[in-house]
Amino acid sequence: MTTVAQKKRLGLSPWLLLAPSTVLLVLLFGWPLVQGVLAAFQDEGGAFTLANWQRLFGDPYFGEALLNTLLLIVIVVPIQLVLSVGMTLLIQSKPKLAGLHFYIWAIPLAISDLAAGLVWLTVFADRGYLNSLLIGLGLSENGIAWLDYDNPTTMLLAVVVAEIWRATSMVFVIVVAGVQMMPPDYDEAAQVFGASAWQRLWHVTLPLLKPSLQVALILRTILALQAFAVAQALTGRNFPLLVGETYQWYVNLQNPAVASAVALVILALSLGTAILYMRALRQPSSGGAR
Repeated sequence: MTTVAQKKRLGLSPWLLLAPSTVLLVLLFGWPLVQGVLAAFQDEGGAFTLANWQRLFGDPYFGEALLNTLLLIVIVVPIQLVLSVGMTLLIQSKPKLAGLHFYIWAIPLAISDLAAGLVWLTVFADRGYLNSLLIGLGLSENGIAWLDYDNPTTMLLAVVVAEIWRATSMVFVIVVAGVQMMPPDYDEAAQVFGASAWQRLWHVTLPLLKPSLQVALILRTILALQAFAVAQALTGRNFPLLVGETYQWYVNLQNPAVASAVALVILALSLGTAILYMRALRQPSSGGAR
């Protein structure tokens, strides 16, 4: 017979196992978060104030950085998702050298953000490879100032292309893992009943991929909110982003309070998009037997 003391010990066991990781999370994330919130709403004397937020909202770079960050998410994330699903379907069709295709497409995972930005800087610079190609083909006389301050559209294009090249592989790997975990019975049954490739994709593959797509979208959107090094290498502050503004306020302007306010804006956007994705892609709860 199990004694009362043994039952208590068994009930405490999960909490004891979770205790080390919980303490680590509190120390690494909880305490810095509390410090950041306090810094954003306190003045130098420790009194409550909204002056840091007023200074942030009055900064002309903040609105531009917020708009650029949201544009980057709206443009890059859907393109990367579509490309990743297409690349995964191509791998699943088992073409020749399918394994080689997978490793080639996953190469950008091993490249740091800054290195990727420098690589694409050699492409989009005034005397870069792209302008050399355009001049060589006679399509432009002096090339195009892709990264010039007066050309915000081409700056956005350059950052979007670099981000798509750099981070699509991460979404691709997650989608491939999701497809490999899917039972083949559903797709085979759909083929038996005469479903077309598009119908199988829309009604079988994508619904079964919802958990993987949810994870990929949340991770990619959060990382897009944190994009900084690629844009910094390509454009400097001519194309400001939110994380870049955090760096500017903390390092260059020596104002940790306003930097904390920008970080809280990024946190709020991250939590908001994560909740949105989870609600939009949540699996319907299965009811019990009746």
